[in-house]
Formats: sequence, C-alpha cells, structure tokens
Amino acid sequence: MKIPRFFRMVMLVLAAGVLVSARPPQEADTSYPLFWTWLGLRPGSNFEAECLKMKELGIDGVILNAPTPDDYRRVIPTAHKYGITVYAWLWTVNLEHDRNRILSEHPDWFSVNRLGRSLADTTAYVGYYRFLCPALPQVREYVNDKVRSFCEVEGLDGIAIDYHRFVDVVLPTTLWPRYGVVQDKEYPEWDFGYHPEMIRLFKEKYGYDPREQDDPSADLLWRQFRCDQITEVANLLAATVHSYGKVMAASPFPTPKMASRMVRQDWGAWDLDIVFPMVYHNFYTFDPSFAYDCTAENFHDKNPGTTLYCGLMYSDDITECMDEAFRAGARGIAIFTMDGIRRPEQAGRFRAYTDSVRAVVAAHGGLPAVQEPGRADTDPFSHPGIMAKVEKRMKSMQDPQLPQLKLGEYRCLGARDAARDYEVTDTASGTTFIVTFYLYGDVISGWDVVRKVPE
Repeated sequence: MKIPRFFRMVMLVLAAGVLVSARPPQEADTSYPLFWTWLGLRPGSNFEAECLKMKELGIDGVILNAPTPDDYRRVIPTAHKYGITVYAWLWTVNLEHDRNRILSEHPDWFSVNRLGRSLADTTAYVGYYRFLCPALPQVREYVNDKVRSFCEVEGLDGIAIDYHRFVDVVLPTTLWPRYGVVQDKEYPEWDFGYHPEMIRLFKEKYGYDPREQDDPSADLLWRQFRCDQITEVANLLAATVHSYGKVMAASPFPTPKMASRMVRQDWGAWDLDIVFPMVYHNFYTFDPSFAYDCTAENFHDKNPGTTLYCGLMYSDDITECMDEAFRAGARGIAIFTMDGIRRPEQAGRFRAYTDSVRAVVAAHGGLPAVQEPGRADTDPFSHPGIMAKVEKRMKSMQDPQLPQLKLGEYRCLGARDAARDYEVTDTASGTTFIVTFYLYGDVISGWDVVRKVPE
C-alpha cells in the first residue's frame, strides 16, 4: 500500500518516538467519522448497495438528502448495520422538496435583489434558486419547524444544513462561461438581500437605506448585516438540533471570508459541532494548493468549538487535495461525491488512502495533531501548480504550430476590488496576455487569461 506524502511523514515521526505538536485548545476533540460522502437518496435506489460501496471505499459517514423524515427512518437501520453515521442533508434558506407549494402560498417570503426583483417571479442562474428572506419571522419559523421534524427521527445522528445563505453575488470564475456572465465586481442583478423587511430592520438599526448609496456593495455594515441575519437563523437551528441531542453540522462555502463576500455567509460565527466547507478546487483554481489555503484559513477563522473537515469534489488529484487538507489541520474529509469513483483503479487508490489514514490513527491512538498552519499564501507566483495551469491556458490560445511559450516578466497593472491584473508577453510569438487573479477572502480563489488586443 502506497502511503501519501503527509502521512508517510507523520508515521516516520511516530516511529521515531518524536512528540507531535499539540493542537491549540481551540480545536474540538471528537470521534466523528474520518471520511464522509454527500449522497442523494434516489427513488427506488438500492441503499444497501450504496452502504456496501461506502465501506469498500473506507467511508464511514454519509450526509444524506431525502425528501421526508420517513425516508430516513427507512434507511438508517441499514446504514447503522454497516457502521455508517447518518446526517440529514437539509436545504434551509433555499427551498427544496416543497418549493412549488411555498412559491404558491407565500410569494412574499422570497429574497429580493438590488434591482427590486423577487425570486418569486425572477430567476437567478437556475430555476431551483428560490431563496427566502431570512429576516422574516415566518421564514425562520418555517425553516426551524422543518429541521425539528427531521430531528425527531430516532437514530439520526445529526443535521447538516446546506444552501444556508443568499444567492451567489459572485460565482467562482470557472462557472462564468456556463452562465454567460463576467463578475469582476458585484452587480445588482445578483446582489440579493433587499427584501423590504431587511431594509426596514437595517434602517431601524443604522438610520439609513443602503440603496441610497452610489455603491451599496462597498458598505461593510450592510454586507455584515445580511450575514448576521443568516447567522441568527443558523444558531436558532443549532439550538433546536442540540435540544434533541444531535450533532449540528453545515456545508458552507470554502472559508468564512470568501463566503461573506460571495454569498453573505459568515459561518465562523455559527454554533456548529462540525463543518464540511465545500473546498471544490475545480470550481476555483484547479490546484490542490486551494485545499491547503482554505483549510489553513478555516483553522483560524472557524468557531473555536467546531471540528474542521474539508469538503472536496472527487477528481483525479483527490489524494493530493486530501494531503493538503490534512496538512493544514483538517480532521477528516467529505467527498462530493463517491458517485465519481467509478473505475476499479479509482476505488483502489481511494481505499489505499483511507487505509493509510487509519494506519496512522491506529499507530497514534487518533489522528495526530499538526503544527498550527500559517495563513493562506496570496502570492500567485508562489503557487507553481496555479501558474502551470495559467501557462497551459495561454498555450491553448496560441497557434499549436508555434514553439513553446517564452514568457517575459509579469507586470502588475493594478487591483480592482478582489481582482489583481498582470500583463505578460510571450516573446516567442509576440502575444501579450492579461492575467487576472481573484482573491476573495484572502485566498487565491480564481484566475482568468485573455489575449490583449493590439491597439
């Protein structure tokens, strides 16, 4: 069995009898499963076969989405038979299985953008984005009652909330082509949270209407106010979940700072027992260093009582991403999803990795603590993996008959909000490129390359 780089290092340290540094007291000490997957319970699916696949891969926790509490009552005994922990994967502020009913009965509950358009009768990106206004008492009651109904399921181990946020005011750069957008700043059609009740509460607290400003997106009080509305609902739900003796979890955006900018979600302030940040590097930089940078930031910025995991989208470089996450202080991994593991060789590599982690756990009596990580590195030129992908993009934009790139010096053109622009020329072809790096929340969160049009 080939043991990945980070765990080879840890096992050598243990074998030498060297003490591994103690984790600061902010890190919760728990016995949660090491490896998780998100899974949708499909009608007519063979859930026992899904459990067998989890065990074959070394996955011992499932964040399971199902329409009703009775669906969980039906499948939980099977999961527990295989030693698999089950959390209910529940959408909260964005509607899910009861979308059409709420849309028909309560159109006044829906979120409103800076242009005054409500999601009751407009679309943001996709049709299933039907976010509610978290400031409304009746919305809070509705979401809390929903969570309570799932908490009443005997044997359910925890609740994992998702879509607990606003609409994406900024999408990851890799998704811009899919939706035909360029979001180099915050645009009003994607900027939500302007429901009349939200505006009323803000004016009551701060004495002015944020819409009266030239650029409401620059108002940090207004941004934080919307984050706080989401936080209040999250902590209301946490109190309910804890009253049933269950674990409170969430699947938020990659870091609290990124989430605050991109979806008005300040999850470091939530009363979570466990968190599965969605650190999907193929939505952002395509490079495993994204897993390290986000997890390092999360180590510092999460709620001190929350156990930190790293949520990763399955990809060919998944073992490198998991190594980076563990190196930065993650206590486990959640995979979106195991359905991406289709070929026997993929399954073999993944199982070898989970076995290697458990070998370390067995040798140490638990997952060893690591040195407190530093902050994320915001210099793109110190990320060779990112720069290699940038240059590969440049090469794809050239005539394939031309020789290899011979790049000159990168020249900084300046900063625009979260964007940094650079100019560089390929001396072999004379082509000049504009390279933009996006840094939402003190993390390199995306990049783009365009050819400069000659003047």
